[in-house]
Amino acid sequence: MKKYDVIIIGSGSGALIIENALSHGLSVALVDKGPIGGTCLNVGCIPSKMLVYPGDRIVDIQESGKLGISAEISRIDFSSIMERMKRTVQTGHDHVRHGIEETEELDFYEGEGRFTGDYTLEIGGEQIRGDRIFIASGARPLIPPVKGIETTGYHTNESILRVTERPESLIIIGGGYIAAEYAHFFAAMGTRVTMIQRNRRLVPDEEPEISVQLKRVLSKRMDIHTNTEAVAARKNDGRIAIMIKDRETGNEQEIIAQAALVAAGRQSNADLLNVEKTGVRTDRRNYISVNEFYETSKKNIWAFGDAIGKKMFKHTANKEASLVWHNAIHGKKLKMDYRAAPHAVFTYPEIASVGMTEEAAGEAYGTRDILVGRAPYANVARGEAMMETEGFAKAIVSKKDWKIAGFHIIGPHASLLIQEVVNAMANDQDIWSIVRAMHIHPALPELILSTFGDLAEPD
Repeated sequence: MKKYDVIIIGSGSGALIIENALSHGLSVALVDKGPIGGTCLNVGCIPSKMLVYPGDRIVDIQESGKLGISAEISRIDFSSIMERMKRTVQTGHDHVRHGIEETEELDFYEGEGRFTGDYTLEIGGEQIRGDRIFIASGARPLIPPVKGIETTGYHTNESILRVTERPESLIIIGGGYIAAEYAHFFAAMGTRVTMIQRNRRLVPDEEPEISVQLKRVLSKRMDIHTNTEAVAARKNDGRIAIMIKDRETGNEQEIIAQAALVAAGRQSNADLLNVEKTGVRTDRRNYISVNEFYETSKKNIWAFGDAIGKKMFKHTANKEASLVWHNAIHGKKLKMDYRAAPHAVFTYPEIASVGMTEEAAGEAYGTRDILVGRAPYANVARGEAMMETEGFAKAIVSKKDWKIAGFHIIGPHASLLIQEVVNAMANDQDIWSIVRAMHIHPALPELILSTFGDLAEPD
């Protein structure tokens, strides 16, 4: 059995540990079942955004009439869009593989690793042992218990990337971030999309107003059923039939489409690793349990990224990786400040958020101790010039010290606009650090100022 100072499980954000460990002269092993490079590069944020961007441009053209522009789309080359995405992913994948294989000091075990005992893993019949183990094993698509779904030939966010022809119609089971982004993309491509969301709201982790607005806008381009459950699936003459049930009324109906995409959430890969055999505990959702320093229940084993199921975004996992390594080699341990961890949903309209929702802030501070501000894009000159009548921003601020508790945007360039707020929150600054700064006029960042200018006690 070969022994290592460090074993890393997962080549996504886990790869960030490799260089640090090698620079300290440690013996290092990487274990990965693939795809090399992790979820984001291969089946997550990179390929999906390669698809969403042309979808954005298509909808821009379709909505250009409001600006007095008559334009039409003569052809959408779906195959070309998909191939461009695949080439980009393959290039990135090959680059990561080359880097791993060319690192002479690194031993790479390509295959599914399983713990067989304390600090011991087996990969393809070979056992290795590590003094320190870092688990960044990620997560995989969650398939809900829909009767018959396993025999219908459904897609996940992974397999949908391999399609070569545009489906004429598509049922999407789910209403979260992944579902919303692919619903936008395929609708833009010309597919007839139907979304089935079990929750009462789309993207239910967002502010209620944002969820309502997203449904209202997307409903112009697709059919959306919220508070509705997919209960059964069957094949129907080469197509897929999904029986859905209204969770309030109990009414049922069957929807038929050429294809189905299951985007109902993620599940932990901890079960594939048999982490219990090395003394690592998991939570009720089967994600690996860690303390505030990313230490598991087993000494000298850490976990981060999607493996722990907290903030399941690539940028968050990268930040966690840096803190994990610091905590593993330094006496003074660091915690992650998730209050300033932003995220975006690249649907149309785009969504970006950081910090708490109004409800969460009310519970944390007390409803009488927060201020809430709202402003539509049309409040600022640039938004008015764009004729943006649907987007808005919302701020939640502590009345005591004017610190930002949360900020939420739905509308054009939301992921760019949020960054100014993220920077202030990350540096523990109050709203005045933003308000005092000179903002270009007329430009969209004035929306942030307008939102702070509307602060008042919540309704």
